[in-house]
Amino acid sequence: MDLLGQRWMLRIVWELEPGALGFLELRRRMGNCSSSMLSVRLQRLAEAGVVVKRADKSYELTTAGTELGRALEPVWRWSERWAGNLERAGETDDS
Repeated sequence: MDLLGQRWMLRIVWELEPGALGFLELRRRMGNCSSSMLSVRLQRLAEAGVVVKRADKSYELTTAGTELGRALEPVWRWSERWAGNLERAGETDDS
């Protein structure tokens, strides 16, 4: 949890979940994550066995990373539903 709780880690996993990406494409998708931060995060994810750097220099999820990516799907669905509408998030079913 300490590893995954670091900024950008879960976003990297989410972006790689559909398939391998080169560094530049991954960087583009990451928005305001700097190149140096992305490099450090990818290295840590690789050391943890979540991501692997392929021979063509693209990055992809390992089996463990793919399982993590699938586990994130409900979180991303929640985010899409509630992001930008946090006033509504404070309501209860009986409001």
